[in-house]
Amino acid sequence: MKLIAVVLNWNGGDDTAAALRSLAGIETICVDNGSVDGSDSAIEREFADVELIRNGANLGFAGGVNVGIRRAFERGADWAFLLNNDAVVEQGFVEALARVATARPDAGLLACKVLWEDGQTIQYAGASFNATLGYSGRRVGFGGPDTFHDVVDVGRADGAALAISRTAADTVGVFDEQLFAYVEDVDLSLRMRAAGFGIVFVPDARVRHKGSASTGGSASTTNLYYDTRNTIVVAERHRPLPFGLRSLRRGVVVGSHLVLCLSHPARRAAASAVLAGWCDARAGRLGLRASS
Repeated sequence: MKLIAVVLNWNGGDDTAAALRSLAGIETICVDNGSVDGSDSAIEREFADVELIRNGANLGFAGGVNVGIRRAFERGADWAFLLNNDAVVEQGFVEALARVATARPDAGLLACKVLWEDGQTIQYAGASFNATLGYSGRRVGFGGPDTFHDVVDVGRADGAALAISRTAADTVGVFDEQLFAYVEDVDLSLRMRAAGFGIVFVPDARVRHKGSASTGGSASTTNLYYDTRNTIVVAERHRPLPFGLRSLRRGVVVGSHLVLCLSHPARRAAASAVLAGWCDARAGRLGLRASS
């Protein structure tokens, strides 16, 4: 198994540097997604063995990591491993991924175990997506102790830490750049499964992740906009419904996101972001949010 890691830098020099240090000894590509804080130059100085690609603009998560994935495959990788810049890997993750890749030649995506920063609490140990309802559901084990030790098939991978097979990517493609950010991992997972590839959870490939750093953290409304818009788009793409039921599903997606706004520190702005996501999904306006 030849694996090359890909890390995306979005104005997050300290976080990105920590991610890259955790990957020491592993071939790594860092894609700078139009940062303006000088972190690209700092990364270039500190990590001479890391290939740095400057996009020159924010291509979104999907567009940015696709640049890295394609470059990894150009360099001969069998697998491209994606790691969020606000995450770090624990020792042994490459060996764990290699074992499962060998045992499961049908796998298109290998999903890592994602823990919160404490290294004890689960953030992701598997997940599903109900396209009929447009509902991802609660991630397996979320917020609980790490009691997940079995290699199992899961409904969808988590973009915070996953490996994508070159064979599968040649068949299915990579992330949909029109989604820009959020839910692109769901879309890719559904495409992989539809093409007959497995999505396999690898419990010994452990990653610790802050979460939401690239879009401003818990005070941001960016995630609400893209998550609302893209959930609607992905559900309709993978599970078309008649007009009336389609409208009902959109209402369910919007309603579930508006509930999240009740506890948001900027409640009115959050609700506006959800409604803007709904409107843009209906109009087919994808890519970077027009008002961003």
